[in-house]
Amino acid sequence: MKRTERALQALAPLGGGALVAFSLPPFAPWPLAFCGVALLTWALRDRSAGGRAIAGFLAGVGQLVVGLAWADKFTFLGYVALVILQSAMFAVACALAPRGRARVPALAALLTLAEWARESWPFGGVPPGGIALGQVGGPLVGTARIGGTVLLVAVTYLGGVALGDLAVAWHRRKQAHGHANYRGLIGGCLSLVLVVALGVWGALAPDGGPATRTLRVAIVQGGGRRGLSELQVPPPVVYAAAIRATMLVRPPVDLVVWPEDVVALSQPLEGSPQGAQLSEIARSLHTTLVAGVTETVSTTKFRNEVVAYSPSGALVAVFEKVHRVPFGEYVPWRSFFSHLANLQAVPRDAIAGHGTGMMATPAGPVAVLVSYEDFFPDRGRSGVRAGGRLILVPTNTSSYSSEQAPSQEIAASRLQAIEEGRDLVQAAPTGYSAVIDNRGNVLQQTQLSVAAVLRATVPLRDGTTIYTRIGDAPTILFALCVVLASWALAALERRRKAPGLAGPGQ
Repeated sequence: MKRTERALQALAPLGGGALVAFSLPPFAPWPLAFCGVALLTWALRDRSAGGRAIAGFLAGVGQLVVGLAWADKFTFLGYVALVILQSAMFAVACALAPRGRARVPALAALLTLAEWARESWPFGGVPPGGIALGQVGGPLVGTARIGGTVLLVAVTYLGGVALGDLAVAWHRRKQAHGHANYRGLIGGCLSLVLVVALGVWGALAPDGGPATRTLRVAIVQGGGRRGLSELQVPPPVVYAAAIRATMLVRPPVDLVVWPEDVVALSQPLEGSPQGAQLSEIARSLHTTLVAGVTETVSTTKFRNEVVAYSPSGALVAVFEKVHRVPFGEYVPWRSFFSHLANLQAVPRDAIAGHGTGMMATPAGPVAVLVSYEDFFPDRGRSGVRAGGRLILVPTNTSSYSSEQAPSQEIAASRLQAIEEGRDLVQAAPTGYSAVIDNRGNVLQQTQLSVAAVLRATVPLRDGTTIYTRIGDAPTILFALCVVLASWALAALERRRKAPGLAGPGQ
């Protein structure tokens, strides 16, 4: 094989993955994802299983080196290991893709399962950098109301694979006898028709229904310099910034939302000076105050909580973050990884919470997603199914100097709002803070680093989407069935073509 041809075989899948990466926030031209998947599909043609695995791995590297660049903030070795591990999932998916008439739905289903796997494992999954985040502004995003992020991923892959297969079929349009080969063209076109049909269904699917009532909400962003650690910006500085911003809030207001962990304590909240001050703020504004609090439990453990104070100043609800950030809020297998990297940046492990995330507050029942939980559809679904009529996302992405992490988080919040049919309020100490409606439209958004208060009248809703009712399982099971059926069909095609098995006259 010529050197140029070998280079092209490597660059095509790598470039396809890079196109997917550049479809994600903060870049976000959503059509690039379809072009990237189509390029990968083109690169898989005529390859052996081993060759397809290499192509899939390169596509994963192209996507994740860029899409997960924020992870370098924690540890470079961990970032490299994460890219390699998750790229291997795409390698397996491409290696298992069969040839033959079922190749389009099979490859789309396998890539969907690979994306689902990286959102679930290891350490509970690492969803940032996923292809769905770039589609939040695209025409297919409504499918998330039907089958969540998994279905949005599936239709995106199906559309991209169909386009790539159409390109391959057109390239081979002339058979040995000089007649056009329409079978591949028809299959690709039918797949695209299915994608369009699902997109139309998603646009018309239930979206949470009309408002039952509204809340006057104030979102507090204290502001400050980004890209600095807790050691570089002492917690009292962050707390003081939130206090100053809150002084700009004027009644009447039903709900005031503070970001994640702006109240950092070395003692329990109750009985602390900060607790007394939060209580006084709620009383003085005659509002429900929701704030993010961290409490030191020991030299090795801490809690990451969201608390709610009533207009009378009483502490009425507490939720402890369930889905922690691996290597950010805790170090899995700490004794092992301590030999491979410096873990001083994560000296203590967050204690994993439990519960649905629904908090019953005087302002109304809300579903709370603390920061990283925003990337996990099951967390939003859990809180809404338990009765949440508004989604709150207290978060903190201040340690990242670039806009990649906060912009991906805004995309995740938009998906949560669409999936659950709920309006969403996000509060971050240095941005982005935002107000998002139940159809995923960003109504208000702050700038990074500045001090700001967003005021909005936000609807509470009690309707449900199809996804809230059925979850991810149907889409995942259907993808598995597609894969198994495609393998069976490919096996039958091989048997028919095997020497000695053709019937008389064939």
